[in-house]
Parts: sequence; structure tokens; C-alpha cells
Amino acid sequence: MSTDPIEARYGRSPRRQRRGRVLAIVAAAGVTAVVVAWVVWVGLLGPDASLGSRDLGYALIGDDAIEVRYEVTVDAGKPVSCALQALNDTFAIVGWKVVAIPASDEGTRQFRETLRTSEPAVTGLIYRCWLT
Repeated sequence: MSTDPIEARYGRSPRRQRRGRVLAIVAAAGVTAVVVAWVVWVGLLGPDASLGSRDLGYALIGDDAIEVRYEVTVDAGKPVSCALQALNDTFAIVGWKVVAIPASDEGTRQFRETLRTSEPAVTGLIYRCWLT
């Protein structure tokens, strides 16, 4: 133990240093436990199905319809729903449709869907897909 009165007065004693180390070790152990729990939860206990979608293109049918071509990749046996949208030249939604895709043994499948529009569209695409 130090006998220097300045160290004793301003808290730089060995006892205070020991307490600081103990608190740092406890805080590090807590952070490590939280990180390990998160990795286990996300990596091992997370959802087991994977889902991917890709726009393949569109075809304008007229001023009131558009055909959207798209591809969905999902694990075999999992049903999916996809929301499709048609946009005008100011990127406003002028057509919308939710499509239910039944389960299949194939992983990747391609689809075509016609959307009715309220005004002329300039593009059609997938908004979002989800497992159902």
C-alpha cells in the first residue's frame, strides 16, 4: 500500500485500482454474454426458411394494364405471397396486387402476373415477398 498522502487523497490507492479492474471484468463478461446470446439466437435459432425474389421485367399491355415478370426462390414446400406494384412516371403507385404462390418442390420459379392500373404505368415490379 502506498503511503503517499496525495495518492491516498485523490483515490489512486491499490484498493481503488482493484475495484476498477473488477468492475471492468464484470462489464466485459456481461457484454460477452449478450453477444454470445445474440449469435446463438440469430445463427442457430433463427428462421430456417430462406426467401429471395428478383424482378425479371415488365411489359406494357395498354394504358390500363401491365404484365410483371418475376422470379421467387424459396425452400421446397414453403408457400409465399408477393405484393406487386405498377408505377407511373412520377413513381406513384398506379397498380397493386398481392399474389399467393402455393408451395412447390421446385426452389426457384418464374411467374407472370397482369396488374390493372388506374393510369398509364412506366414500370412494374415486386414490392415485397413473405412466407405465408
